[in-house]
Amino acid sequence: MFSLQKWGAAAGFGAAATYIFGFVLLLTVLAGSGYGMADADPATVVSFVVNERTLMTWWYTIIYLVNGFLVAILAIVLADIFKPLAPTLATVTQVFGALWATLVVGAGMVANVGNEVVAAQYVSDPEGAVLMWQIFSGVENGLGGGNEIAGAVWALVAGAAMLRTALMPKSLGYFSLVIGASGLLTLVPALNDTAGSVFGLGYIVWFAWVGIALLTRKA
Repeated sequence: MFSLQKWGAAAGFGAAATYIFGFVLLLTVLAGSGYGMADADPATVVSFVVNERTLMTWWYTIIYLVNGFLVAILAIVLADIFKPLAPTLATVTQVFGALWATLVVGAGMVANVGNEVVAAQYVSDPEGAVLMWQIFSGVENGLGGGNEIAGAVWALVAGAAMLRTALMPKSLGYFSLVIGASGLLTLVPALNDTAGSVFGLGYIVWFAWVGIALLTRKA
């Protein structure tokens, strides 16, 4: 039977896998359409999204919905570990983890609904579908990735808890602070792309590292 820590380890590895899936698909299949690029032609992107609607539904479901649920589980597990030595930090860790998970799941729901609405509109009004896609895309990005504030704050709080309690590797705690700082830097337009890449790639390592730490840690 799985212990809470093992559930957390599984969630960490799963979350890392969703990020890897997202990056691989973005840099291969989606790259040809210009998806996610600021200078991409919206009409070309929408045509791709409509023609590959099933693929996009899977894409949104995995990178947003699945990831968000896994983050929620991980937040609960980390809070449970920190609680004996730092109850306040444990609560804050769980709250901000749940907040980030909620925003990510919300982004996925908006994206999937928008995907269907845009596809239906595209049949009779391609230009209107492009405008509709831009609106849905703006909401999606605002919730789930246009900036990384929620995920950054969670990394900062979790890192502080790791360093305060020493119940997880201190090196992981310092790495959490680096990820949190990179997430906050996505607020600076000139640094958004670079900081966002550091944040996303860093979280792959962080999720996997947390999974290993939970798997090898004595309950």
